[in-house]
Amino acid sequence: MLVELKSDWNVAGNKYKQGALISVDYNNFLNGDQNFDLIYEPDDRSSLVSISSTKNYLLLNRSTNVKSELYKYYLIDNKWFNEKVKAPYFGTISISSTDQFSDQYFFKFENFLTPSSLYYIADNSDEIQRIKSLPDFFDSSSFEVKQFEVASKDGTKIPYFMVYSKNLKFDGNNPTLLNAYGGFEVSRLPFYSASFGSSWLERGGVFVLANIRGGGEFGPKWHQAGLKENRQKVYDDFIAVSEDLIKKKVTSSQHLGIIGGSNGGLLVGVAYTQRPDLYNAVVCAVPLLDMKRYNKLLAGASWMGEYGDPDIPEEWDYIKKYSPYQNVFESKDYPKVFFTTTTRDDRVHPGHARKMAAKMEDQNHEFFYFENTEGGHGSGVTNEQRALSTSLQFTYLLKMLKSSAVKN
Repeated sequence: MLVELKSDWNVAGNKYKQGALISVDYNNFLNGDQNFDLIYEPDDRSSLVSISSTKNYLLLNRSTNVKSELYKYYLIDNKWFNEKVKAPYFGTISISSTDQFSDQYFFKFENFLTPSSLYYIADNSDEIQRIKSLPDFFDSSSFEVKQFEVASKDGTKIPYFMVYSKNLKFDGNNPTLLNAYGGFEVSRLPFYSASFGSSWLERGGVFVLANIRGGGEFGPKWHQAGLKENRQKVYDDFIAVSEDLIKKKVTSSQHLGIIGGSNGGLLVGVAYTQRPDLYNAVVCAVPLLDMKRYNKLLAGASWMGEYGDPDIPEEWDYIKKYSPYQNVFESKDYPKVFFTTTTRDDRVHPGHARKMAAKMEDQNHEFFYFENTEGGHGSGVTNEQRALSTSLQFTYLLKMLKSSAVKN
């Protein structure tokens, strides 16, 4: 029996750390045995992503500083041993298929410059075979990826990936797009995107993915560090990365844009209302924005464990400090935000984007607004609708952030 811990656990005189994987013989456990064996224990910069099994192995997909590593674990004389699988590095691994009657399995790998590829490991073999791959949708040979980190407001180190041209000049003039999520224990890992590659990187853009608190990149503790009254830490992390990009002269506020959807829409909504001086473009997609009423709309009540209950005065006291709708003012200058939503969003009500746009209009702030009539909590139903939404966003970003753009 395997147990993956979401919090520290003291049992039978032993303490097992949050995020650890432990095991015990199932029949012995039913008979009262609580002496677990430790299989894996994370440190401050690692976490367990997923667990799979073959006939003789446990396959642990582990993340170390937001890069996937694959290990196979096995029992010998009731003791756990492990070996690292020689999988590709500096990207994201996911187990695709395993076989309970043998030790053959498939896994996928991708990163910012490598399209999703399928690998096969045969039974009783350590040889890795690349079976198939999606096509390359852009020429990645002229780009490189590096990982950096910056101290957030409270000193916590926040990692982020930067994808950019090998010929990049650090002169502050590069159109740069920053993305993050920061919620619900969702890990933002390296990914391949034809849209970002062809519509942004090949047009001179820099892409940045930040691994802020609230996500699951470093296990349950990373998520819990941004819950409820600690939510501002998530936004402090995002702002710290923004400031670091400007400090490194990757970009400047005139050329820095941010993009996020759903909870990520809330993230960029908070960022541009708290620090409008940092950004010249904001794509705020299917966003949460009115945190006073979010729990009254559609699936909102199910997220109170994440944000808190605005109907409880003590919890509204910290929510109201960052809620974008309550913190947009006529006296401030804001970037020309691009709000996108869908009429039939069944998760985040389109009223969030509509109300925020209406309030900004009343305050004489300029913005762009697009509402698709279909699509649910996404960008469209058909490929044509999704292509339209994507093209609108990148056209906006290029218009606002290329060298000819002027602040506001």
